[in-house]
Amino acid sequence: MSVAEIFKLHGESFFRKKERLSSKKQLVVSTGGGAVVRDVNWDYMQKKGIVVWLDVPLEALAQRIAAVGTHSRPLLHYEDGDPYTKALKRLSYLLEQRGKNYAKANARVSLEEIAGKLGYRDVSDLTPTEIAIEALEQIEVYLKEEDGMAIAGL
Repeated sequence: MSVAEIFKLHGESFFRKKERLSSKKQLVVSTGGGAVVRDVNWDYMQKKGIVVWLDVPLEALAQRIAAVGTHSRPLLHYEDGDPYTKALKRLSYLLEQRGKNYAKANARVSLEEIAGKLGYRDVSDLTPTEIAIEALEQIEVYLKEEDGMAIAGL
């Protein structure tokens, strides 16, 4: 079942209760933005790994979502207007609700900062490789800190 189908049939609360993180080791887990709303998920991520916040400007996210439609994003159907406006309004609301949790991440990868460093006008010009390199650099910074060294077992 897709996330949209689960939300439609059972609701967001059901989905969040069933959301689980893997107990396997040495994984990169890309969660949805809502994974941080449940303390159990947040606690697990913090205990078992390094949490990286991929900070993408809301306008860029809204453009991406509008390009493919909001049908696969159940939480983005609540606003009126064209797909971009609907997505931007709802994403702004969700960031207000979740921003404090995102800010608890061990490392933050800001696409705006990467674009600025590389001289790009738009974050959509960034390649996955450029973003991954920045993520690794931010993780390295975190690991050099005393707390990060302990978490990594170094």
